[in-house]
Amino acid sequence: MPFWIEVLVCVFLIVGSAFALVGAIGLYRLPDFYTRLHGPTKATTLGVGGIVVASMIFFSSQNDGLSLHELLITLFLFITAPVSAHMLAKAAMQQKLPCTEQTRGKPWD
Repeated sequence: MPFWIEVLVCVFLIVGSAFALVGAIGLYRLPDFYTRLHGPTKATTLGVGGIVVASMIFFSSQNDGLSLHELLITLFLFITAPVSAHMLAKAAMQQKLPCTEQTRGKPWD
């Protein structure tokens, strides 16, 4: 495998891992449900997307053709993560979950 492909795969793995770590820390550290929802839906989605793109580059360079399995996984991930976050937020608004003062306004007003 050429060196530049190895470097590219390593960059995507490191960037994806960094985004996943930031998302996990955000899920742990943020004060209420509404702000915690951003960690797994935004940063972690980008992190997993970066790791899957690195996998796609690696396996495409190993085989003769383009590896489309990872592309379909990424597409499915980027479609389902916002939908699930929206459904969780709507359920939290119906339950009138409390939010901290740092959160702008009350979501159910």
